[in-house]
Amino acid sequence: MFRIPILTPARIGMACAVAFLADAFQVMLGPLGWTFIDEILDVGAMIVCTLLLGFHPLLLPTFVIEIVPVIDMLPTWTACVIAVSVLRKRQQQVPPAAAPSPQGSSPVIDI
Repeated sequence: MFRIPILTPARIGMACAVAFLADAFQVMLGPLGWTFIDEILDVGAMIVCTLLLGFHPLLLPTFVIEIVPVIDMLPTWTACVIAVSVLRKRQQQVPPAAAPSPQGSSPVIDI
């Protein structure tokens, strides 16, 4: 559960779709929601997003914020998934290979 999967466009798309649907259902339910439906949506969104993107600390405050009745009307899951996706993609980018020095394979230090 705490492993960081390699992000593919399909994983990112599925996580964004889950987050968007969770936010959309919460907006449709209204600011006070129905009894426990909002919380079930939040738990489901947290589990699915964690499985798709891997655990990230940004998911925890989003989950806590979604418990607050009026604030859950904001698209916090969507924003969080986009932020986590961007951060994960940056972590997984391969750094460019260092260009070889013109003098050979070892660097030259002039004194």
